[in-house]
Amino acid sequence: MAGLPFDQFHVGQRFVHEVRRTVTDMDNILFSALTHNPAAIHIDHEYAKSTEFGRPLMNSLFTLGLVIGLSVQDTTLGTTVGNLGFEETLFPRPVFAGDTIRVETEVAALRESKSRPTQGLVTFVHTAFNQRDEIVCTCRRVALMMKAKA
Repeated sequence: MAGLPFDQFHVGQRFVHEVRRTVTDMDNILFSALTHNPAAIHIDHEYAKSTEFGRPLMNSLFTLGLVIGLSVQDTTLGTTVGNLGFEETLFPRPVFAGDTIRVETEVAALRESKSRPTQGLVTFVHTAFNQRDEIVCTCRRVALMMKAKA
């Protein structure tokens, strides 16, 4: 399924994204290595045993990227020009290897682009849940979207 153009969104529109993903220790180590993040809390199991969590935390930027990625198929695949910003990003609970993440999205605002008549701005609110239906991430994302061709 392709994403939607700007004209097909409306404020309050909700998406319960079908695709979900179980995250792995390798995801965490690889993402941390690729982004040059040597934080022991992400890559060192022995160190992580001594923390309040007792095991490595998934890198929060990996989690944020996954949240956006899980939403793309239903919202912006092939119709987005680019992300303009992320705001109010929260991680109320940690994510660990073995957790299965699912995402729901709501359209919070729409605005015609003043400088690009063939595009508009959509503000999405993404909420991610683990397999226990606990919220693990929320964020507001502003995306510049193409309009439907006339």
